[in-house]
Amino acid sequence: MSADDIPESRFAASMLEHADAPPQNPTDNATMGELISLRFSRRGLIKGALAVSAISATVGTVALTSAEEAKAQAGGSAFAFKEVEAGVDANHHVAEGYDANILLRWGDPLFPDSPAFDPAKQTPEAQARQFGYNNDYVGYTPMPGTADPAGHGLLFVNHEYTNPHLMFPGVVTIKDGKPVLANATKERAAIEMMAHGATVAEIRKSNGKWALVKDSPYNRRITVATEMELTGPAAGSERVRTNADQSGKKVFGTLNNCSGGLTPWGTFVTGEENFHGYFSGQLPEGHREAANYKRLGLPDSTYAWGRFEDRFDLAKEPNEANRFGWVVEVDPLDRNSVPKKRTALGRFKHEGADNVVAKDGRVVFYLGDDERFDYVYKFVTAGRFDPNDRAANMSLLDTGTLHVAKFSADGGVEWLPLVFGQGPLTAANGFQSQADVLIETRRAGDLLGATKMDRPEDILPNGVTGKVYVMLTNNTARTDAQVDAANPRAKNAFGHIVEIIEDGGDFTALKGRWEILLKCGDPSVAAVGATFSTETTKNGWFGMPDNCVTDTAGRLWVSTDGNNLRETGRTDGLWAVDTEGAARRTSKLFYRVPHGAELCGPCFTPDDTTAFVAVQHPGDDGPDWPAFGRRSYYEDLSTRWPDFKDDMPVRPSVVAITKRGGGKIGV
Repeated sequence: MSADDIPESRFAASMLEHADAPPQNPTDNATMGELISLRFSRRGLIKGALAVSAISATVGTVALTSAEEAKAQAGGSAFAFKEVEAGVDANHHVAEGYDANILLRWGDPLFPDSPAFDPAKQTPEAQARQFGYNNDYVGYTPMPGTADPAGHGLLFVNHEYTNPHLMFPGVVTIKDGKPVLANATKERAAIEMMAHGATVAEIRKSNGKWALVKDSPYNRRITVATEMELTGPAAGSERVRTNADQSGKKVFGTLNNCSGGLTPWGTFVTGEENFHGYFSGQLPEGHREAANYKRLGLPDSTYAWGRFEDRFDLAKEPNEANRFGWVVEVDPLDRNSVPKKRTALGRFKHEGADNVVAKDGRVVFYLGDDERFDYVYKFVTAGRFDPNDRAANMSLLDTGTLHVAKFSADGGVEWLPLVFGQGPLTAANGFQSQADVLIETRRAGDLLGATKMDRPEDILPNGVTGKVYVMLTNNTARTDAQVDAANPRAKNAFGHIVEIIEDGGDFTALKGRWEILLKCGDPSVAAVGATFSTETTKNGWFGMPDNCVTDTAGRLWVSTDGNNLRETGRTDGLWAVDTEGAARRTSKLFYRVPHGAELCGPCFTPDDTTAFVAVQHPGDDGPDWPAFGRRSYYEDLSTRWPDFKDDMPVRPSVVAITKRGGGKIGV
């Protein structure tokens, strides 16, 4: 950032979503759009029909495990609830017969000695003891030894980034009739640093409502100041050593944590996504990391932290950025444990790390690199999960094989191993070790000819059906030359959901098949080319799929990021999507968020009686909503959700959704 004030056009940059940032992939590898076009050309339609038959045969071997799935196969929707009406306003809304209660808000005290939230008197010390900002991924695990696994557990929540214009009083002024965000100060930057990271919170259900257990020994805040360890092949590499850490194994903090996952052994993993925006300054002339950083969009300088901490200034600590962009593993059962950055899973803009235990006991992690024209990955552990030995499982993520996906026009997908010494990943192309391959995961994928995707975000293996769902949020860089009957939109603003069936139903397989589950957008507009079922109502369609989850019945729930008035006329929310039987591709709106927010982190308790969701950056935006019509900021907010008090700003929050009278969600 410059020393000047930041104009209105930079407000959105503070979100670090970067959906419309210039793509960083310089290769001419095939794009997913091109493959869709090829596959569903006149000749491809024949191949596609054969592929559908093959996939149907594979799916047919998967046993039904629930009444909901049986209903779907019989022709009806697996979901039974009255839809919310799509729209835009200042509040949130849930389906009839359900309650949506605020569980945790930005600034809520997490410990008995935490100060009460006072937005006018924020300090770094207070924020480090309070719930952080912009909650994204939410994960739940039952409390060890509890008699009520669906009513007493630990919640893990990411805090992705900060919006200073919504957080702080007095930082926005009006210049020439437009709001201007004041330049960062050291104190404000320190508060924002403490608002990043993650929270572990013990929660308990009493009289039908969830609440924080404030005196829990498990409650924990993880921030930019939390000590962490680099593990796996890149740990100790000279490329991750700094002036402050000559070992290359000790790192402080985690940044821009987006989605994540719960491992079978009860730890949480969280992906570091748009970490590039926290670094400023220029590398020394001729530095070896120049091409590596360019491929990742570094430096971006959205945040001014480099002015206040040397490690975020590339001129002073040129290797520090290599210590971010990893998957981080946190043990929620030990508040004093050191989180691990697991380098074996590669370095890029991680969206999440959903995982599943394969038939042979190995654990498979699916990973998305959330940028236009970047790649889909999966990591297969070398070791096998032992349900009787948690300690042995704690090192599973340090050894295994990372793969990148190559999709073909005939409906096949191949998983290409990213292994030093194999194929082009050799010294001739600048790789000297597996550490180099992992530090430059994107370039390794480039050389292997991976398929360029439309912003892959959550990628979810469904342990019930054996399918894998890939959320492709959008790709506004698609050109007019790529318009065709099956993909009829230039500047794809609405995204896709791709469905993968691994060969033999084996998640470790190196080959599989793919289909498009949904092309998103308004199906009433022919030019959009959306493929929702005809049973989907005007409220049920959506665009910009982002996070997703399956409940214990294997039913798919999709949350969105980007459904605003300008493009869809509706806010973001949570949709239930049928994936099986005659109801396949039917979608229903279950919950929607206030204006300016996105919906993140859906997850369920083990009995499906509670759905936890994260409402991120409510009140951000404003000009596209006629009822407000101007930029929203602290002193002039488009909503004061969830408190609706004049002395309280808008507050990102985790919401617990339950059925009145009890029972499973959506049944």
